[in-house]
Amino acid sequence: MKIKNFVDELTWRGMIHDIMPETEDHLNESMRAAYIGFDPTADSLHIGNLVPIMLLAFYQRCGHKPVALVGGATGMIGDPSGKSSERNLLDEATLRHNQECVRQQLAHFLDFDSGAENEAVMVNNYDWMKEFSFLDFIRDVGKHITINYMMAKDSVKNRITGEGTEGMSFTEFTYQLVQGYDFLHLFREHDCTLQMGGSDQWGNITTGTELIRRIGGGKGYALTCPLITKSDGSKFGKSEGGNVWLDPKRTSPYKFYQYWLNTSDEDAEKYIKIFTFLDQETIENLISEHQESPHMRLLQKRLAEEVTVTVHSRDEFENAVKASNILFGKSTSEDLKNLDETTFLDVFDGVPQSEVALSEIKNGIDIIGALAEKTGFLKSNGEARRALKENSISVNKEKVNENFSISEEDLINDQFVLLQRGKKNYFIIKAI
Repeated sequence: MKIKNFVDELTWRGMIHDIMPETEDHLNESMRAAYIGFDPTADSLHIGNLVPIMLLAFYQRCGHKPVALVGGATGMIGDPSGKSSERNLLDEATLRHNQECVRQQLAHFLDFDSGAENEAVMVNNYDWMKEFSFLDFIRDVGKHITINYMMAKDSVKNRITGEGTEGMSFTEFTYQLVQGYDFLHLFREHDCTLQMGGSDQWGNITTGTELIRRIGGGKGYALTCPLITKSDGSKFGKSEGGNVWLDPKRTSPYKFYQYWLNTSDEDAEKYIKIFTFLDQETIENLISEHQESPHMRLLQKRLAEEVTVTVHSRDEFENAVKASNILFGKSTSEDLKNLDETTFLDVFDGVPQSEVALSEIKNGIDIIGALAEKTGFLKSNGEARRALKENSISVNKEKVNENFSISEEDLINDQFVLLQRGKKNYFIIKAI
């Protein structure tokens, strides 16, 4: 594969924070291997991990070889960078399970299996650290890096001097040595000459370049990207319910799609460069069109489409759009009934519900009783009759009159009936 200029690609996308001198020349000479570490403490990555994932994906698309390192050993320690306390430590079986889950998610972005010269590789630092004795490590690695050098790192200084902290354990203090050794090991075993990561990882990465120089007799390079923030100051990757995960069991494709769709204009302009594979000309044209008609939200729609299709699939994206239209656009009873239970509950999250016995629904419930006495959706039978006469009541998105009766055929997923008054007033009957 022809080598493209990776640094140029990252520069126009706004993805370079720090870069070691001569890195660009080194990458332009020939195909190079580079690695990024991923934390395996959960069985799913979340969208906070998308920046390093995209770094590796752009790297591979520029003709280079990406190495995804799962930190099985470092996951047992905990990284002090940007943290105010230690992580929970995991056992090996859990880490192995999490590693496989992470690999499957990375495969949506990286080519692991084509046989190409630059196909991606996944490694786990537990594989080379588990047999390393403490005495061997301090003899072969620790003696090459001074305490003064380690103490000068911001990640260490912040933990030791920060207000309200309890300091830093020796375990965490040694983290940069372990990560540095990873770089040395990959340099030796995979000819890996570049480590990338977020800007908070610069100290750990440069420790690795020092070990390569002092022990490996070679040269390692470093590149970091900015930490992503939201324009309103809130943390990127978090929703009201916590992390936005890549695993559809943890965050449904509908909620995932909605996260991107609801980004601000300012953030969408930044995110579409970082989180999609669209080229520069396409993105510039999109930004220009969006600025002419911001109310159309063209950037947000394209961003949400590209990321959802990559992480999930085209089908899941289309289902998410249909689900969105149920609340915000024209949709039918058939559209509703095609929703799976998880998506239905996500779409109508927070909508009031009332439970009714399934046997009653099978016998048929007249619409006035369903609106008032059985559910309390409307205050009285009189209010229910007035609303029906005004033609403002829908059952499962279809208008009904006073003669209508709710039956088993109206159940969505054999469990729900959606009542609606006007455009925005919803209520769910749940059969039990």
